[in-house]
Amino acid sequence: MTAKPTVGGQAVIEGVMMRGPEYVATAVREPSGKISVKTEKVSSITQRYPILKKPMLRGVVALGESLILGLKSLSYSAKMAGEEGEELTDREILMTMVFSLGLAIVLFVIIPTAAAKYIHSSITDPMWLNLAEGGLRMLIFLAYIYGISRLKDIQRVFQYHGAEHKTIHAYEAGEKLTVENVQKHSTLHPRCGTAFLLIVMIVSIIMFAFLGWPDLWLRILSRVILLPVVAGVSYEIIKIAGHSSNTFIRLAILPGLWLQKITTNQPDDEQVEVAIQALEAVKPAPVN
Repeated sequence: MTAKPTVGGQAVIEGVMMRGPEYVATAVREPSGKISVKTEKVSSITQRYPILKKPMLRGVVALGESLILGLKSLSYSAKMAGEEGEELTDREILMTMVFSLGLAIVLFVIIPTAAAKYIHSSITDPMWLNLAEGGLRMLIFLAYIYGISRLKDIQRVFQYHGAEHKTIHAYEAGEKLTVENVQKHSTLHPRCGTAFLLIVMIVSIIMFAFLGWPDLWLRILSRVILLPVVAGVSYEIIKIAGHSSNTFIRLAILPGLWLQKITTNQPDDEQVEVAIQALEAVKPAPVN
């Protein structure tokens, strides 16, 4: 049986964004109850520069493109849901990406490695210091995920996240996309962005453990420089995990699936309807 073309997605404000091989669609439930769907042709820079399809490079490209598409979809959904007047301009999207990256570096690089100096007196081995820093980074990440999951607005986004996963499961199973069929499936999916972020954390702990323990600014610089490498390795792992039935691989991605129990909630039927419309707009036509 020929594998179906991969479809990915993202929960947005009162809706779901889905990306297929040729199109990206954002479906949003408007305050009136109507479902608005915006569909656009999508192409990757890898089509112009095939070298970027090589392992490691493709992960960095995919992450960058996903961030751009995700921000555009969030902006559209905020407008259609009545929370924003206008969509973000390209300049505003770029500024948002720079700010988000800077915030991530502060939270998950600068704070953990700076805080690790307080245990320097009791631990002197560079590898153990780096592992302790990695453990602190993981705790900050998990606390951040748990903290935002308590916010009422985010809980609703997490319901749409669950609807996205359920709909993709039904599509991959070859089922007709109806609310009844979709609701039978799990809210957990191995290719989820949550699982990717957890793998990024684990890969970074392993990779940074071998960097020694230089001065603070050199530690920060080395970690920032290696972020694309960490992202590339993590992407390859999640890509394998999404299509593998290997027992070891399945065990390796279990923590990512467990974490999704926080970042996904059970959707109601109306939320599933939105996710279905988004996927219907991007799924490839069947080949006879």
